Amino acid sequence: MPITFIDREKELAFMESLWQKENSFLPIYGRRRVGKTRLVKEFIRGKPSIYYLARNSTYRDNLLEFSRVALEAYPGSYLTPSSFSSFVDVFRYLSEKGKLIVVIDEFPYLIQSEKKVLSEFQYIVDEIVRNSKIHLILVGSSVGMMEEHVLSQKSPLYGRRDGQIRLQPLDFFSSWKLLGINVEEAVRIYGITGGIPAYLLLFNSFEDVKRVVFTKQGFLYAEGDFLLSSELREPRVYKLILKAVAEGRRRFNEISTFTGIPRSNLFKYVEILERLGFLRREVPVTARPKTKNTRYAIADNYMAFYFRFVERYRNEIELESLDFWEEFLEDYNRYLGEVFEGIAREFLLRLNKRGELPFRFTKIGRWWHKGEEIDLVSLNDRERKALFVEVKWKGLEEREARGILKDVERKAELVGLDGWEKRYGLVAKKVERKEGPRKEGWLVWDLEDFERLRE
Repeated sequence: MPITFIDREKELAFMESLWQKENSFLPIYGRRRVGKTRLVKEFIRGKPSIYYLARNSTYRDNLLEFSRVALEAYPGSYLTPSSFSSFVDVFRYLSEKGKLIVVIDEFPYLIQSEKKVLSEFQYIVDEIVRNSKIHLILVGSSVGMMEEHVLSQKSPLYGRRDGQIRLQPLDFFSSWKLLGINVEEAVRIYGITGGIPAYLLLFNSFEDVKRVVFTKQGFLYAEGDFLLSSELREPRVYKLILKAVAEGRRRFNEISTFTGIPRSNLFKYVEILERLGFLRREVPVTARPKTKNTRYAIADNYMAFYFRFVERYRNEIELESLDFWEEFLEDYNRYLGEVFEGIAREFLLRLNKRGELPFRFTKIGRWWHKGEEIDLVSLNDRERKALFVEVKWKGLEEREARGILKDVERKAELVGLDGWEKRYGLVAKKVERKEGPRKEGWLVWDLEDFERLRE
């Protein structure tokens, strides 16, 4: 049974717009398992195309295999794969075949096989693609290599692309649709997988974490190490930084103290982790651009889960023991609090797009100052309107909900938005008798409202 293709409408629409042109060159990249190959195959379906998955091998081996794929699609009299002495030769041959998409997946393997590949493909784009009806797509899972060797100013290919797609994980609502299960179970699984399609498809229920993660043979048991090793030359140092953040060291000084890495060296490592999408820098939503009031969070749900739980229970997993299961469930529920904040943010963004909030916000983020925090603050600077929202991954009685809402009113006065119109809200797993607070002007949502929004 074919796997349902979810989301990616914007990416497909952009690719279709390039297909309407005479020719094009498009790099597509993103972290492993995010769905790049599936996106490309969805796009080329029904179109004249050649798809080649590069090998971690020699230049000559890749050339022979690419030539074989080309000749299978477009046979030539007396030609064999060894008839071509370069990729330029193959593209010259293909340029005579009319309108055609050529996809080379895992292009970084070609770069590693022979540095001259970049100059060769510069020539291919300039002299062959631009004078033919070829639409060239280069795909890569190494974000670092694609950005450095294909997209950066130092690359021979710089400035030649017709656009680029850095494919991001699915959002929660698309992930939930792919899973096809109830919303609470989807939240639990999303806390492990994030929006990585290949990970989501490993789960039918949350209990599958025992098989998928907490066994030595599980697909996600060693995935964290593999992801870091495929991108970084010194994964040990980066692992230490991610472990520090996963264990609650969110400020720069705290990370430096935990890891023992001097501040002057730490900046470089943190910047690379941010660029690769493993780490994100956060500032209060009302902060000025150059504020030093920063925190760091792991940007990828799987990596956050990996460093908080897999690393912690590695000995037990190696011994094939699940004695830690009850302890894990208790801590995992706390961990889901932060995951649910991200999901609540997506929920508000969807309501905002649909015009279902008291005003349309133009900015959303967290706010903190000293010991006070507000989970989500939505702002419209021009209209001077603000919405302050607390997020709770638990069931609440009406009395508890009212207490949280009154406290967010108190904290909102500390933000310093004097003269602004203010509204207050709450997103929770479940709120009993939520209509009461709603009638009094508070905004209250729970997972039932997520179901309504999806429908």
